[in-house]
Amino acid sequence: MAALESRMLELGTEAPDFRLAGTDGGVVARDDFADAPALLVVFMCNHCPFVKHIAPQLASFAREYMPRGLAVVGINSNDAERYPDDSFDAMVIEKARAGYPFPYLYDADQTVASAYQAVCTPDFFLFDQDRCLVYRGRFDGSRPGSQTPVTGDDLREAVAALLLGQELPTEQHPSMGCSIKWKPGNEPG
Repeated sequence: MAALESRMLELGTEAPDFRLAGTDGGVVARDDFADAPALLVVFMCNHCPFVKHIAPQLASFAREYMPRGLAVVGINSNDAERYPDDSFDAMVIEKARAGYPFPYLYDADQTVASAYQAVCTPDFFLFDQDRCLVYRGRFDGSRPGSQTPVTGDDLREAVAALLLGQELPTEQHPSMGCSIKWKPGNEPG
C-alpha cells in the first residue's frame, strides 16, 4: 500500500473556515466550536487502511478528551464518485460502526482539504483557543501491519499539553496514510 506523509503546515497558521454537511444532519461550521479551548480537525475517510487501523483508538481518544474541552471534527474529502466506499451514506454507517463521538463531515468539493493543505488520511491539525495551529502530525508511530500498538501518544501529548497550558512538543512527526482521493483537476500543485 502506497503511503504519503502530511505536509506539516506551518505552526501558527489560522484554522481555515469550514461549513460542511454532517452525518448527523445539518451543517457544522468551524465557528460552532468558538468556545472550545482546542479544536482538532482530522481528515479521514472510511476505506483507508491507515484510518481503519486507528479508528477504535481515535474514537476512544475523542471520548476521553472531548469532556475536557477538546472539540473534534472528522472531515472526509475523498471523491465519492470514484471511491463509493467514502460516500456520504457510507460515512453515516461508518460513524455508527466506529463509534465516533464527534461530527463527521463531508467536504464534497474538496475546498476545505485544499485550504488545510491536507494530503493524506488520517491527517491531524490541532488548534488553540485562538485557532492558531499548534500541532500537525501523526496520531502515533503505529502503522497497519506493524507490531507497534496504537496508543495515540503523539497526539495525546500535544492535546494534554494544550489543555493544561503547557509547552507543546517541539518535535512533531508527519502523519502517514493514503492520499486524499482528489477529483480530477483538484489535485494540489
